[in-house]
Amino acid sequence: MVEGEWNIITGNHAAALAAKLARVNVVAAYPITPQTTVVEYLASFIESGYMNAEYIRVESEHSAMAAVIGAAAAGARTFTATSSQGLVYMSEVLHWAAGSRTPIGMAVINRALGPPWNIHVDHQDSMSQRDTGWMQIYVSSNQEVLDTILMMYKVAEHPDVMLPFMVCLDAFVLSHTFMPVNVPRQEDVDEFLPPFRPAWILDPSDPISFGSLVLPDEEYQEMRWSMDLSMRRALEVMEDVAEEFNEKFGRYHGAAVMKYKMNDADYVILTSATLASEAEVAVDIMRDEGISVGLLKLRSFRPFPHRDIKENLQGRKGVVVIDRSISFSSGGPIGTEVRSSLYDLSGAPPVVNYISGLGGRDLTYKDVIAMFKDAVSRIASGRVRKPYYWYKLKPEYQRIELAEEVVI
Repeated sequence: MVEGEWNIITGNHAAALAAKLARVNVVAAYPITPQTTVVEYLASFIESGYMNAEYIRVESEHSAMAAVIGAAAAGARTFTATSSQGLVYMSEVLHWAAGSRTPIGMAVINRALGPPWNIHVDHQDSMSQRDTGWMQIYVSSNQEVLDTILMMYKVAEHPDVMLPFMVCLDAFVLSHTFMPVNVPRQEDVDEFLPPFRPAWILDPSDPISFGSLVLPDEEYQEMRWSMDLSMRRALEVMEDVAEEFNEKFGRYHGAAVMKYKMNDADYVILTSATLASEAEVAVDIMRDEGISVGLLKLRSFRPFPHRDIKENLQGRKGVVVIDRSISFSSGGPIGTEVRSSLYDLSGAPPVVNYISGLGGRDLTYKDVIAMFKDAVSRIASGRVRKPYYWYKLKPEYQRIELAEEVVI
């Protein structure tokens, strides 16, 4: 691996390199497929002297998060990585990390939750943690993995934000797939990302109370208000940081959203992560067929960019939202949020939400085209009767779905 050059590396390798280039001081490590090679790369970096950091081997994902909370509270820039069951095992301390305003960085390699046991991609693991107070960014390429981790440290450590973040990458599709990645030079990253300067630290020579008990009439509600305010402010900080990163490194991935052929689009496909890459191909093919369609790629699920969604979907004939997660009986988490964004928009476009790709079920540009054309047909005939539709079920289940196509 050569800094300042193009390298052929996996998404997990890119995540580890980003932590090194960010000059992370403390790494807490616990293995789980398909995340394991992230912390293995970091162990190798530190052991060889390529990276200067403390490496803490812990007994569980819960302990990994507890370790980086303590390190961040002492003033260190911190990093860990996990996946699936490991992430939900962390859930208790995820709330603690956000509530204590520690800007921890974490790579989440999205993998289906059990049972049944499955090591392949869907987004149920991270999206189930959407109300913990963590920022969540979903990426589409290994280059975007590396660049986004660097950008998100700058966002998270901004004095108007001070919240932890997860950069989410699809299991195996990115984590174990090799792609060309331009790895920036350390000195260039140092110019872009200064050392962490916390507003306060735990210091034995100047002891303070941390995480104290509060009563109902004290500051608990105000603390949650301040987290909500900071999460909303993060959207503006993301825009500034994305522009600054582009000026420095010549790469722009978008901030909360990324637009593709949206200017004159009558219809919009809205999705995230690697499925957005398939959707780009689908858009190109349908454009060649004379279909006026564009793509709005959602990068930030938390904070959710309600204003961007409203501005980019206003005046369209229809929106097709594809989720790789399910909120049972409610639909896709992204689809639900999109409808929330549009609720007060006069003449809001119809939204057709599809749930698919769970447990790693393969989705290609051909499937995106099939969902899009089905949605346009439903919109044209007024058959958008359900808040969401399942796509690519086994044939025997499809027959049940069609027979029970009623409003929920």
